[in-house]
Amino acid sequence: MEFQVTVLGANSAAPAHGRNQTSQVVQMGSHVFLVDCGEGTQHQLRKFKVKFSKVGHIFISHLHGDHYLGLMGIISTFHLNNRKHPLYIHGPKGLDEIITLQLKYARTLLRFPLYFIPTDPGGQKELLDLPELKITSFPLLHRVPCTGFLFQEKTRNRKLIKEKIRDLENNVEAIKTLSMGLDVRDDTGKVVYAVEDFCHPGNPPRKYAFCSDTIYHPEIIKYIQNVDLLYHEATFMEAEKLRAQQTFHSTAEQAARIARDADVKQLLLGHYSTRYIDLYPLLWEAKNIFEPTMLGEEGNTYLIH
Repeated sequence: MEFQVTVLGANSAAPAHGRNQTSQVVQMGSHVFLVDCGEGTQHQLRKFKVKFSKVGHIFISHLHGDHYLGLMGIISTFHLNNRKHPLYIHGPKGLDEIITLQLKYARTLLRFPLYFIPTDPGGQKELLDLPELKITSFPLLHRVPCTGFLFQEKTRNRKLIKEKIRDLENNVEAIKTLSMGLDVRDDTGKVVYAVEDFCHPGNPPRKYAFCSDTIYHPEIIKYIQNVDLLYHEATFMEAEKLRAQQTFHSTAEQAARIARDADVKQLLLGHYSTRYIDLYPLLWEAKNIFEPTMLGEEGNTYLIH
């Protein structure tokens, strides 16, 4: 099943040097999620030909403008395009008030159901539980309440043992269930066909963690341990370490330390300060600590293996 992240915006507070503010699309199979929604996100979605009408859930990390000011434009476009299916927005307390106030004074009655699910920066919380994956939030340390998001695949498709499948007598539903890495059970919950008996060993479920604005905060490691891909803000270089601390942001080196200490497979940098035109010095700084580091670049899609 396809599991990938497309970067729409990689800058911090303001657009500059051809870069926009934070936003990403996370896709797993047929599920499409929008994570943060900085100003210009709608333009980026069109520019990179993302079919954003399929977005069912939007996750907002915190209430700084570079992470949510594009949200109202997307809601308005969904309304103008006569969307009918629900949209779920997961975000900090107060975001629902901001949205409602704008709709109120625009005298707009949306053509689709809009649901707001408040996030809780006090600990790890489950936000969404689907057959294929689970999404949770976890606390980050920033100037305002802020959460990261963890996307966890539940199972991975398993390769069937051909000789064993013959015993199922063309039971298509059972074969489909087993290939998804799930046991086949009867109405009482008893296992009828065990996945271990009919499938070759599978790879561990994949995980992606999104850490938006945060000061260097090793406490988050327990939430992101062993993820396949970690996105972590890298607003500054180490020479601006004091500035990073004052603004509750991280340096590229600090992001790399978090990735190394959490035993993640790959690190994706982002949320770059406008002071940096060339981003490669940030990349080299991080690679000195954690070699499997990549620059988050707009329009690029990163596969989660």
